[in-house]
Amino acid sequence: MTQNDDILLRPAMLFAFFKAFPLILLALTFLMLAWYLSPYFILFSLAVCGVAWYRLLYIRSYKYLVSAEYILITKGIFFKRIDQVEMFRVKDYIITQPFMLQICKLMYLTLKSTDEENKVIRFEGIPESGILDTIRDRVLNARKNNNIYELN
Repeated sequence: MTQNDDILLRPAMLFAFFKAFPLILLALTFLMLAWYLSPYFILFSLAVCGVAWYRLLYIRSYKYLVSAEYILITKGIFFKRIDQVEMFRVKDYIITQPFMLQICKLMYLTLKSTDEENKVIRFEGIPESGILDTIRDRVLNARKNNNIYELN
């Protein structure tokens, strides 16, 4: 399925941990309540730990495959969703880096497209790289190969 020029991106483990961190804090709070008030709070702590673990695994299940002709986005653990966007449909590129992601050398990459189903494609928590230049070059090549010209 992948060729030599295909790029496979996944969210970083640190990014997934940051997304699950509030649930981990809530589980620890329930554990402290179980220690001081009632042992029944352990059940709540275990349930929240399960939700945090699922969230972490779900975020890590994202896969972004950037090939020369298309972008393939795969999400899900139990129920998979696979979206495919043709490369020539991409119109605009936005890189966003909040402070915490700058420290961890991660970024959000947002692509705006003319596709009706996927108007906005968001790569979350990917490592900093020159992926934007690669995508821009592939979009220009796909437009040239398919004889698509943009009119404003």
